[in-house]
Amino acid sequence: MALCMLNRLDKLFILTIALSLAGCNGGYSILDPAGPNANAVRWLWWGMFSVGSLVLIGVCALWWYAMRKPHKDYSPYDVKRITNRLVLMGGIGLPVVCISVLLVFGIPAGHNMLPWPSERTITINVHAKQWLWEVSYPDHHIQLTDEIYLPASTPVNIEITSEDVIHSFWVPRLGGKMDAIPGRTNVLRLFGDKPGSYAGQCAEYCGLAHTKMKFVVHVLPENEFATWLSQQQRSTGEANQ
Repeated sequence: MALCMLNRLDKLFILTIALSLAGCNGGYSILDPAGPNANAVRWLWWGMFSVGSLVLIGVCALWWYAMRKPHKDYSPYDVKRITNRLVLMGGIGLPVVCISVLLVFGIPAGHNMLPWPSERTITINVHAKQWLWEVSYPDHHIQLTDEIYLPASTPVNIEITSEDVIHSFWVPRLGGKMDAIPGRTNVLRLFGDKPGSYAGQCAEYCGLAHTKMKFVVHVLPENEFATWLSQQQRSTGEANQ
């Protein structure tokens, strides 16, 4: 009976792991990065997940120990001493250590997503509105909707604005999130080193059609991106004639 129960638990554990891993890929998975900034976010996630799992296991172990430990009458002094120890270690010490370690790794990762000067940087304006994304290339007079084209292995500054409410620009496989706030311009640096098409989504609830605020980021090899720019500029020039 016990052996049968263990076999069932093993199968349930394997099934749970398989189902969990099935959600680790796809267009919106931060665990399948296509650039160095997204890769840093992935490692931060794994670190937080690992520490959180260890804390959960520790809490469950303490609970199990408390449930199995023989009953004992504690004096008020012992109760106060044990309570103070738990508060200092679990309520103050553990959060301070975890947050400090997270900042040590998180600040450099966030630093790399800021718009630091670079000779090769390309600037793209993204204007959010209910419920679409207007994309423009100010140096090339190109206008798009819900599509962004980037050159691979080149830093790109995305200047994000909003027309109505707060939105949030997010391409999980290329970098972090950045809010689009009315009356303000926020800048997020994207860097894709794997050519391909990557799904983007508004990550801030912005109204009834929030789920429709999707867009696609196409990362092209540099020569293909240069060809695309030329074609778009030629089309724009012909349309203006």
